[in-house]
Amino acid sequence: MQTLKLDKHDKRDLILAKGAAVMMRRGYHGTGVQEIVQAAGIPKGSFYHYFASKEDFALAALASIYQPRLQRYAQALSNADKAPLARILDYYRDLQAYFSQPQGVQCHCFIGSLSFEMSEAVPAIGEHVAAVLDESVRLLAACLREAQQQGALAAEEDCDNLALFIANAWQGVLTRLKVGNDLAPLNAFVLRLERLLQP
Repeated sequence: MQTLKLDKHDKRDLILAKGAAVMMRRGYHGTGVQEIVQAAGIPKGSFYHYFASKEDFALAALASIYQPRLQRYAQALSNADKAPLARILDYYRDLQAYFSQPQGVQCHCFIGSLSFEMSEAVPAIGEHVAAVLDESVRLLAACLREAQQQGALAAEEDCDNLALFIANAWQGVLTRLKVGNDLAPLNAFVLRLERLLQP
């Protein structure tokens, strides 16, 4: 049987995927390069071929995880087949359904873990985390403004502030899920969001 050889991009993606999964579970400080390469099934030297350090790996992992997530968020919030507020509610209801599955509640928020552990120690990580969070707020605010223009939100509503409030509340939900494996904060968030956004 012939062994499948990975090209350099595939191998880098493999290291990112497997290593990020370990770092999500164990945190930045709880994960060493040895754990990353063991998860990826590669020799330690291959890690340093693609990443200068564990910090460099964490930055690359942030980009590889959150760039596609931001793209999906942007697509969901710009879906012209739905009213703007329905797009927001459906997005978070889908996340509620996902986290309600047996494997979902075991998931951890990579960006939350890194921000708690490393934002002050490594400014580049803090800046990347802030950029991801700021972009998610910007996308949400744009969708809220569209709803406002259509008369679904009050004209005096501060859409930037509302978007920031929702995004911060969601980050709190993710923290509670990691700490307690309890769906109550998630369900409370969705219920409050429905009351906040439904006309």
